Amino acid sequence: YVYGDTKQEVNVYVKVFTNSPFLVCMDLARSREEVIDPTYLWIGPDGKNLEGQMYVNLTETGKLMVMGFKASMSGAYTCTLSHKIIETTTQEERVVFEAYKFMVYVNPFAPGWEEVCHQVPYDCEDATNMRVQEARERIGEFFNKQTYALKHEFQTVPTIHYVDNSFSVTHIDSCRPGFGKNDITHKNCASCCVVCEPGTYSPNNEVTCQICTRPRVKKNWKTEEQL
Repeated sequence: YVYGDTKQEVNVYVKVFTNSPFLVCMDLARSREEVIDPTYLWIGPDGKNLEGQMYVNLTETGKLMVMGFKASMSGAYTCTLSHKIIETTTQEERVVFEAYKFMVYVNPFAPGWEEVCHQVPYDCEDATNMRVQEARERIGEFFNKQTYALKHEFQTVPTIHYVDNSFSVTHIDSCRPGFGKNDITHKNCASCCVVCEPGTYSPNNEVTCQICTRPRVKKNWKTEEQL
């Protein structure tokens, strides 16, 4: 379960095409107390009431699960909890309201993105690509400075040295083991790493799920005469 916080929004990261964890419409401390006549109102990123929506599992106790999470489902999920409290001195009942906000984002699966996703509130892929580009520029700058130093400050060039214009970067696509990319099954998110379909698997970081081989069973038949 992921509990809310009345003081700040709670960030939640959901794997593409999987179900989110249950979002609880109260904080941990409140969940351990007796709540009198609670009611819950969940509002999705589009501003609509989530009650009755086919893509959510909304329990009677105010817990929300978003099912088959897609990139378009990302955004703010807010819940308003209303319940009664009894005044200690007057013993009168009154209704109080508490609001909880969850920011739900897509977790795109690629190695190393989990750390980035927990640090930035924007697109994880853009953040990762930006860091890769920065690393490329720094490495290129290092080699350029090294080449200049070897030419102008050393009389003899080392046997092993950098050759001008030989530095390049190659994009390597990958997914976690057990996940792959399928632009046919998931046309609306072709670049997403998704769980391998039934009957397929991926044991490494490749982007293609392999077809499972059927086990072969060797049968030994005996006739009545042999028995």
